[in-house]
Amino acid sequence: MINQLEWRNRFATRSLRRTLVVYLMIGCLLPLLLVCVLTYSSIYSILTGKIQSGISASLQQEAASLENTINNLDFASKQFALDGQIVQEVSSFLQEKQIYKKSQIMASINEKMNLVNFTNPYLGLTAYLIPGNSEQILFTNLSIDPGFDSGKLPTFMTYNGAKYFGPHKTMYKDGSNIVFSGLRVVRVTGDQEVYIYLETNYNLFRKILSQQSYGMKVNHLLVNEQGQITYMEDNDVPEGIQTLSWDHSSSDHREYKGYHLFRYESPQGWQLITAVKKSTFNSEIYAWIAKMIILAMSTLLFAGLLAYLIWRQVYRPLRKVNVEIVRMAENRMNPVSFTNVEEFDLLLNNFQNMKTQVNDLIDAVAHNEKQKSQFEIEKLLSQINPHFLHNTLNTVQWLARLNGQKEIDRLVTLLVKVLHYNLGKQSLIVTIGEEIEALHHYMELQRIRYDYEFEFHVDVDDSAVYVAVPRFLLQPIVENAIYHGVSERNGRVAITIRSLGEDHVTLRVEDNGEGMEPEAIEKLLDDDEGSKRRGLGIGLSYVNRMLKTFYGDKVRFTIESEPGAGTKVSIVIPRKRKEEFDD
Repeated sequence: MINQLEWRNRFATRSLRRTLVVYLMIGCLLPLLLVCVLTYSSIYSILTGKIQSGISASLQQEAASLENTINNLDFASKQFALDGQIVQEVSSFLQEKQIYKKSQIMASINEKMNLVNFTNPYLGLTAYLIPGNSEQILFTNLSIDPGFDSGKLPTFMTYNGAKYFGPHKTMYKDGSNIVFSGLRVVRVTGDQEVYIYLETNYNLFRKILSQQSYGMKVNHLLVNEQGQITYMEDNDVPEGIQTLSWDHSSSDHREYKGYHLFRYESPQGWQLITAVKKSTFNSEIYAWIAKMIILAMSTLLFAGLLAYLIWRQVYRPLRKVNVEIVRMAENRMNPVSFTNVEEFDLLLNNFQNMKTQVNDLIDAVAHNEKQKSQFEIEKLLSQINPHFLHNTLNTVQWLARLNGQKEIDRLVTLLVKVLHYNLGKQSLIVTIGEEIEALHHYMELQRIRYDYEFEFHVDVDDSAVYVAVPRFLLQPIVENAIYHGVSERNGRVAITIRSLGEDHVTLRVEDNGEGMEPEAIEKLLDDDEGSKRRGLGIGLSYVNRMLKTFYGDKVRFTIESEPGAGTKVSIVIPRKRKEEFDD
């Protein structure tokens, strides 16, 4: 169980070093990953389109060259087979019996054959022959293989009245190149058939089907007009390509067993197919991916190194901060030592300020603890003195009654009620009715004291009697009105309490005394030392502070006074119940 908790806590707490490494790697790799993901699709399509278009363009160029080759053979064979002068000389040669004249005709024919071959450099072996079990060669510009048999040549197509073969090994006796060839009937007089046989130049086919134009290894396949493969450059291809059928509805590009196949279908009837391995086709894409992987690994290595360097820069100041915390626990008076790193020095400076404040608070707590016992004694005395005062006044009250002193009895009774209200243990929150009742007792005492030199009037709305207010809210104001507003006979103090709408109550205390200057009012609110020398020692500043404490900004407290016109104190408070106050 302990091991499980330790394992859980180990992974629940995060190391700054591990977090820093992870965040830096994410920060370095995430942008690269996003760039790779966003660019891969576009790069893939661009590269794929580029490779496909390049292969297709090379295939079109090769096919066009091959078509030109067939057309050139066609044109040259027509020159030899249809030209009237050459055909007439061939006919004359076949009919002539004299050897001398035959040799003259043969020389003329050979001269014309050499002229046509010279003007058509794409031509190779050229020969007039009579077909049969063994081909009879009449005229030729080069030596022909003795085993030449046109019937054994691979058929390529029939085009414009001639047969074309290939690609096949040249029939030139001393050659081994791959060529295309054509065979056309020569229109000679008589019953004997004569054909003109033409081959392409010895290196023309090698120039047409070249690997260099593709920039990659490809495999050429030629398909004749019967749909048979007559030429395959590399036999290392999957089985089935030889028998793969290409009809007119097939696309010019398809994938087959790990190969990309591109096809060109010629109007002459043949097809040229280029086969490319997928690995070769995607070599540029693989190279780009390899570069991205190398870049990602380099970025990862750089992020790790950067995280390690940052960790070293952060770890040492952190250790120093930890040392300062430990030193504070051991000896709180030692000043901190800084790290010469701006951010950590700012932290340590704040720590030093906190340390100073903590030391001051510790000293203050120690000082307060020393005075705590004295405060407890004073608290007990403050609780004993009112109790003793009540008991003494009750004794005076009973003595007055026993001796028939009714005035003294009445005065003491009022004083006991006032003291009970002011010094008793009632709640700080009372109703306006309770405050007015205590105020009646207080004013009756004051009237007895001043020999009834002033009048006292109270006017309270019935709807406001049960509104809750703080205790001693009106008594300091009335006391101030008596001391400062009643200086001669016929004085008057009036208390008016009215409901102000449904949410507020107005309390007003007015006197007809001499009034005050604004400076005197301000002093009365800021400093109540004058009132402390009389009565209960509670002044208007107390009232002002109490209103702000219980009502905040929702109260309005105003004093209006002019010399010779009396003073009016007005308070507007929200209407509340006792339960709404935090007593």
